[in-house]
Amino acid sequence: MISSTLLAVLYPMFTLIAQATAQQMFLYHFCLDSPGNYTANSTYETNLKVVLSSISSNSLAEIGFYANSKGQDPDKVYAIGLCRVDVKQDDCLGCLKNSSSLLPQLCPNRKEAIGWYDSCMLRFSNRSIFGIAETYPQFYIWDGHNVSDEDGYKRILQTLFDSMKSEAASGGSHKFAARTSIAPDLSTLYVLVQCTPELSDVDCSNCLTIIYSRTPQFVGKDGGITYTPSCNYRFQTYPFFNVTYATSPPPFLASSLPPPPVPIAIAGKERKKTRTAIVIVVPSVIAMMLTISICIFVRIKKSKDNFETVEGIKSVESLRYDFSTIRTATNNFSDANKLGKGGFGIVYKGNLLNEQKIAVKRLSKNSQQGDLEFKNEVLLVAKLQHRNLVRLLGFCLEGNERLLIYEFVPNRSLDYYIFDPMKRAHINWEWRYKIIRGIARGLLYLHEDSRLRIIHRDLKASNILLDAEMNPKISDFGMARMFVLDQIEGNTNRIVGTYGYMAPEYAMLGQFSIKSDVFSFGVLILEVLSGQKITHFHDGENSEYLLSYAWKNWREETTSNLIDPTLSGGPITEMLRCIKIGLLCVQENVSDRPSMTSVVLMLNGNLDPIPTPTQPASFMQSNIVSSTSVQNDNSSSVTNNEASITELCPR
Repeated sequence: MISSTLLAVLYPMFTLIAQATAQQMFLYHFCLDSPGNYTANSTYETNLKVVLSSISSNSLAEIGFYANSKGQDPDKVYAIGLCRVDVKQDDCLGCLKNSSSLLPQLCPNRKEAIGWYDSCMLRFSNRSIFGIAETYPQFYIWDGHNVSDEDGYKRILQTLFDSMKSEAASGGSHKFAARTSIAPDLSTLYVLVQCTPELSDVDCSNCLTIIYSRTPQFVGKDGGITYTPSCNYRFQTYPFFNVTYATSPPPFLASSLPPPPVPIAIAGKERKKTRTAIVIVVPSVIAMMLTISICIFVRIKKSKDNFETVEGIKSVESLRYDFSTIRTATNNFSDANKLGKGGFGIVYKGNLLNEQKIAVKRLSKNSQQGDLEFKNEVLLVAKLQHRNLVRLLGFCLEGNERLLIYEFVPNRSLDYYIFDPMKRAHINWEWRYKIIRGIARGLLYLHEDSRLRIIHRDLKASNILLDAEMNPKISDFGMARMFVLDQIEGNTNRIVGTYGYMAPEYAMLGQFSIKSDVFSFGVLILEVLSGQKITHFHDGENSEYLLSYAWKNWREETTSNLIDPTLSGGPITEMLRCIKIGLLCVQENVSDRPSMTSVVLMLNGNLDPIPTPTQPASFMQSNIVSSTSVQNDNSSSVTNNEASITELCPR
């Protein structure tokens, strides 16, 4: 797919081509994951086909707006088609007909999707979308040409937008406004705004205000486009709509604009020279522009750090920070502000101008998987809100720089405390039990309660951050995968995670599910209780694999040997219950592990009796150790507990 940067450069040049082929391709489309998928030949698919086929009927309203639904819940389908008001009805019907055929192909089996052409928009969903103002997902592009008078452009566009917003909002059945105006450089500005006609005046006005506020990247550019489900905004220095639909600028604006240039009369001989010059210059300019464009394309194609590597980030563009802002906040990424280092790169503490404290993860330039992790974390964490998940404030993309900006969590990570003999003595059972339950609630939200179903795939002590009250916050979603709500498991050839925390079916076969996270959580419980790492348990001079040690003592009814000695005097019944839950979570058979719903109930004492665990997975001691050592001999993959990335070959 062409990157947004290249598209922005080429868009004005190829506008006529784009208009000629607008019936054949989308400018952009989104396939939404949250409602889930429908199955082939299902009732939902039948209803979808009926609704979409009716879009091309001659009964389409003349205003270029179509809204209809078909079926009964949960298989009911809602659809909206919208054309620009200036588009002829036949062209509108043709555009919607092609989009109704193409969008289901681009988003196979998705219950919700949206696509934008140059002249029409189509969306469908399994939920009611009529009369609801929505500004997500959002698609935008901007032209690559800078203007000579940035402030002048900004003032005129703001004034035009304010008057057009009011005109569109009060536009009755059209909700549309278009203007032409003279720009400070004496070029002609063409501006258009539109809402879906079923919105209220207030909702239309609010929708346009929101998308206009999200377009700081348009400043200094001579063109830009923003599309959302409920409204859109566009300005160019060339005509992209039928100018007969454009209204005049308001008198107060017209009086402030520079007068149009006075045409200069040219004598006959001079006119001939002018025509000759045009014949020579125009092809030369076009050839030069094509050469420049090709060079830009080749350069972008070769670069590993272009926008294609983070395609999809545009949907959360409102969270973007300027690099200069973050550089200032971190004192130019000084060593004094360094908080730690992981597989992603270095984490820095920062202070924004409003005194808000932040944590900044700076992608290492040597990271092979960095861009994938970066995109994954931005797109997932931006949609998740829970007290036991670290909160993403924003991101930064500039040149080779990839930054993630998080809330600052002052008490570092869980491993900083529980694996240090001195520090863990100050973390009593009350704190540890609070941390275990908080992690469980965060996982339950990811697996069941959020509008997405997320498999973390790298749950470990170093990815649990602790706030000022020692509340745990799950972090580092670079390895996470999103499931549809009725999906049970997935498969991958790229096995990522940390040695010791990975479930056997994932490490050996590449199969992952919510029960993979449950396994990791069970390991965490045993680590928190014992104060020692999963890879070994020190019992005097002896060292043993933690799961084996825990099972041996459970079987011999000497489980208290597993408990950190600094917890002596704590509620032994509560601790033994946690050990039992931890052993249940690390069962080798996936179906024997509880769900996080059951885990939360068991931790709160609301599920009794707790099932009796059997011998946990023991594959880690033999198969994976040898496999990992081979990997370390032949690759640069890191597999110790300090890193986030482990590459294993599934058997």
